[in-house]
Amino acid sequence: MIGCFFDRFHMEWSEEELRWYEALMDEEDVDILGWALGTIPVPALWQGPLIERMQRLDYVEIPR
Repeated sequence: MIGCFFDRFHMEWSEEELRWYEALMDEEDVDILGWALGTIPVPALWQGPLIERMQRLDYVEIPR
């Protein structure tokens, strides 16, 4: 999911957004997934448009 988000959107991100994502990658995957899925609150440091975009989950393709 995290990789799909990057693959889908990184080409349109600013340098600041790329730095945000790179810093986010220092967090535990389980925390990032929890924030994206809404199962745990997003810490103030990570709140904003990019995490809100990640929470939409419309970039993940699920084979059926």
